[in-house]
Amino acid sequence: MRKGFTLVELLIVLAVIAALMAVATPMALSAVRTAKASQVAQNLNALKSAVEQYVYSQRDLPSTITTLKDYMSKIPDGYKLTSDSTFTNGLANVKIGYTGGDVSFSDLSKQYSDVSTVTIDNTPYPGISVQVRKWW
Repeated sequence: MRKGFTLVELLIVLAVIAALMAVATPMALSAVRTAKASQVAQNLNALKSAVEQYVYSQRDLPSTITTLKDYMSKIPDGYKLTSDSTFTNGLANVKIGYTGGDVSFSDLSKQYSDVSTVTIDNTPYPGISVQVRKWW
């Protein structure tokens, strides 16, 4: 008697492996997409806090994302910031947008309810709008 597997046995094993991959792949891709949206949401929240800290300590509005470097341990890549030029009636708006493009707005809004579409340099991005109040 010969030792080894028959062609039919090998084909059955390959079919089982293919069926398992067909089930597992979409779940893995969904988990990666959700994790990326969660990361972007956490970064937006951290940038919001950094903007508030900057305004209240510097008594000015941040002009670019790099002006927040002293208020965060690391400035993440793929974010843009724009702000009003001055305070109007004691209020100003700062917009932070995610420019990466690899996260959908719907996935991001599931992770962070404050997310909206912000327009920076005439381009819409998913992001947040931070309203700060002049207290001095």
